[in-house]
Amino acid sequence: MASDGNVAEFGAVIVGGGIVGHCLAGFLAEEGLDVALIEAGRIGGSTANAGSVHVQMQSRFMRLYPHLIPGLESTLHLYPKAVRFWQALERKLGASFDLKITGGLMVAESEEQLKFLAFKAERERSLGLEVDILDRAELDLIAPYLGPAVIGAELCHLEGKLNPLIANAVVRKWVSGLGVQILEEETVRHIDSGSEGFRLATTKGAIRAGRVVLAAGSGTRQLAAGLGVHIPADPEPLHMNITEPTGPLISHLVQHADRPITLKQFGTGQVVIGGGWPARLAGSREHPTVEVASIVGNATLAQHIVPEIGPLRIIRTWAGINTTVDGRGVLGAVDGVPGLFVAVPGDAGYTLGPLSARLVADAVMGRRPEEDLAPYSARRFG
Repeated sequence: MASDGNVAEFGAVIVGGGIVGHCLAGFLAEEGLDVALIEAGRIGGSTANAGSVHVQMQSRFMRLYPHLIPGLESTLHLYPKAVRFWQALERKLGASFDLKITGGLMVAESEEQLKFLAFKAERERSLGLEVDILDRAELDLIAPYLGPAVIGAELCHLEGKLNPLIANAVVRKWVSGLGVQILEEETVRHIDSGSEGFRLATTKGAIRAGRVVLAAGSGTRQLAAGLGVHIPADPEPLHMNITEPTGPLISHLVQHADRPITLKQFGTGQVVIGGGWPARLAGSREHPTVEVASIVGNATLAQHIVPEIGPLRIIRTWAGINTTVDGRGVLGAVDGVPGLFVAVPGDAGYTLGPLSARLVADAVMGRRPEEDLAPYSARRFG
């Protein structure tokens, strides 16, 4: 870090302290760059994540955004790569994330839902995913915990779960050890670009940088707009619950073909219940806030699918922010603004986070990433 009077100077500044921003900061610091990571400190996606490792197309997304399915299908090949990248990152850092790739079940309660899953599975197989349709007898062999209403399911072999509290802490320790300047509780108000780089005006002063990466989830929209770049990243506040610990019960990531739910059990024995029940943004800071109806609805559906969790107490409930764009991420350099990059993953952004960070880090360093980033460029928005 250099300084110009009261203005700190860095080779690269990452705006956004989630899993993408942290991994980006770490990858760039390993390259020898002088890096600052700016995090506003508000609850967002990574800090409130429920720990699902997604691969198959989520029925919830398909129902809510049917017009975006082609975009999602075009990025589906990234999800298996993202899972393997998580596994490689865990090995690289030498610490467990409680990462378990035990398969994901999307359950059906009617023949119509099962038919939908069969259609979805056929599309996914054509795009390279390893998925199977199971009837109830086959489910009983691997998931006897499912309730009697379930008649079948789609099994995606590469799905699973991790504990985001553990993973986030391990990645943060790694980043700190590389000398990254983590600027906490600091919000970027505006960014100006010029021939000599960027000047960021924050709530604590000013910062200069040669390169800037916007990795702030839905907050990227406003920061990019100030630089004349349109990125339609929108916040989607969502609800989660976690139960008291219990013995080994749910071995898979469980979802539903037609209703919003995710269920998984951490190594601690706690069951995390999420899956898209709505929350709201409250107050001047738009703090993600739980809705009573979502607590009740989420928990009721969970014990309908897995009756044995019914007696468990919910010990914590919270809300976070998912970021939606158009089914695809926004990754790489921004045309017309030299030195500016964007790192906003697509749907299931926590799953895609470390891989997305690696791809953008390569672009920042002037290398060709392993994936062609042209389909994820901000230029598609005009």
